[in-house]
Amino acid sequence: MHDVVIVGAGPVGLFLARELALAGVRPVVLDRLPGRSGEQKANGLVGQVLRLLDHRGLHEPLSGSPDAPRPVPRFVFGAFPLDLALLPGNPLYALPVPQQRIEEVLEGSAGELGVTVRRGCEVTGFTQDATGVTVEYHGPDGTGRLRARYLVGADGGRSTVRKLAGIGFPGVTSPDPVSRIAHVRPPEGIRTTDAGELLLPGCPTPFRPYTHTRTEHGVFVLSPFNPDAVMIATMEWGGPPVDQGTPLTLDELRASIRRVTGADLPLTPARTAGPFTPRRTVGHHTRLAERYRDGRVLLVGDAAHVHAATGGPGLNLGLQDAANLSWKLAAELRGWAPPGLLDSYHRERHPIGRRVFMHSQAQIALMAPGPGTTALRALVGELLSHEDNLARIAALMAGSDIRYDTGCPHPAAGRFAPDLTLTTADGKLRLAELARSGRPLLLDLTGGGSLGPTGRAAGWRDRVDLVTAGCAEPPAGALLLRPDGYVAWACEVGEADPEGLERALRTWFGAPRH
Repeated sequence: MHDVVIVGAGPVGLFLARELALAGVRPVVLDRLPGRSGEQKANGLVGQVLRLLDHRGLHEPLSGSPDAPRPVPRFVFGAFPLDLALLPGNPLYALPVPQQRIEEVLEGSAGELGVTVRRGCEVTGFTQDATGVTVEYHGPDGTGRLRARYLVGADGGRSTVRKLAGIGFPGVTSPDPVSRIAHVRPPEGIRTTDAGELLLPGCPTPFRPYTHTRTEHGVFVLSPFNPDAVMIATMEWGGPPVDQGTPLTLDELRASIRRVTGADLPLTPARTAGPFTPRRTVGHHTRLAERYRDGRVLLVGDAAHVHAATGGPGLNLGLQDAANLSWKLAAELRGWAPPGLLDSYHRERHPIGRRVFMHSQAQIALMAPGPGTTALRALVGELLSHEDNLARIAALMAGSDIRYDTGCPHPAAGRFAPDLTLTTADGKLRLAELARSGRPLLLDLTGGGSLGPTGRAAGWRDRVDLVTAGCAEPPAGALLLRPDGYVAWACEVGEADPEGLERALRTWFGAPRH
C-alpha cells in the first residue's frame, strides 16, 4: 500500500510529493499526460511563496542566484501601477521563471528523494473506506489499481478527483474578457520616452512596459524581455465573436491591439523561441471548492480554486496549500498528529482561497471599460496614493496579510517567519538555511539554551529540531516554526513562557515521547 497517491504532476503536485518525501512519507504521482506539458501557463512566481521555496533551497536553482529573494520595486493591481520601491518593509516578491522550468526543478528535486511519477495514467474512479482509498486508472499498459491511505487531487481546475468525490465547485463564470497573448519580434515604430514609457504609432497614450495599461476599450501589455522578442497581450470586453476551435493568429492579435489602443502594429514571430506561443483565453472563471477534504480525499491548488491570472496569485496560493497540507498529512501517517490537525488544512487554507476569489474578481472589474469604471478608478487611484493603502494592497498580492490563528498572542505568531541572520555554532546562517530539512524548528534566541534537550521541548526532540542562536535584533526570545514556515508560538525577549511553549508543542506536534 502506498502512503499517498497524488493525481497531477504540475508544480503543486510535484511540490506536495517532494514535501511528503522530505517528511519520510511514500507518495506516488499519477499524471494523465505522457510527458511534461509544453503549454505555457504561469510565467513566474509572485508573493510569499518565494520565501517558502527559499526555506527549501529551491529559490537558488530557480533564480540562478544564491541570494535571498528580494522584493520587487514595482508591480500591478487591476492595471494600476504600484510603486513599491519606497515602501517600508515591502512584502511583495516576484521571480520571472517559466512554468516548464519550475516543473523541471521540482520533479528533479522530488526524484532525488525517491518520488515516482507515473505518466500517461488517467484516473477513472476511486472508492474510499476506513483504512484507505482504492484508485482506478487507465495507463500505458491498460487498466490498473493502486491502494493508498490517502488520495490528493492536484489535477487542475477540471479536477477528476474533485468531481468523483462529489465536492461542489461554486463560483462565477463570465464570457469576458477575451485575453490574447503572443511572443513576437519587436514591432517597428515604438518609441521610448525619457520617462521610460512607450509610445505606439498613432496612439497618444504612453504605456509603461511590463505592466497592464487600461484604455477605454480594454487592456494592453507590452513586455520587452530581450532585443529579439517582446510579449504582447490584450484584454477585451464585448469584442467580436471568437471561434474557440481555431488557434490565435498574429493577425487576430493585431486587430485586437488596434481596437484597444488605436495603434496598428505589424506583428511577426519572434526570432528566438519563447514561452509565449499565441494563446487566447475566453472569459474568466472564479470558483472555490466547498471543502478541501472529503474523508481520505483532499484537494490542493487549482483543483480547489480557480481564478483570473491577473497578478499571478495561482502558484503562490497552490504551493502554499501543498506546504500546509504536507506536514499535517505526514504527521497523520507517522502517528504523531494531534486530534484535528488534518482538518486544520481546510480551516486555514479555505479562507485564503476566498480572499484570492475576492481580489481577482475586483481586479477584473477595475480593468473593464466604461465611464463607471473610469470614475471608480479615479477614486481607487487616490486611495493608492496613500502609503498605508499601498502597503495593504502589496500585502494582499503577496499573501502576507494572512495570519493563522495559532492561539498565541505574540505579533509574530501565525505569520510567516521573518528572514533572520543568525549566529550559530556553525557560523552565520539565515533562518531559511535552517529550515531545509522541512522539520518543525524551535529557535532559541535567548542564548541561554533553556529550551534544550532537558527543557520543556525534550519530549518532542524526535520531531522538532532545536537551534540556539544569537540575533542582532531578535523579534522574539524564541520562535516555534511549523514546517510550512509559519510561526506557531513565540515569546517576548526575556520572557520564557514555558507553559505557552508546551501548549503549542502539544497543539501542533502531538503528545511528547519520553
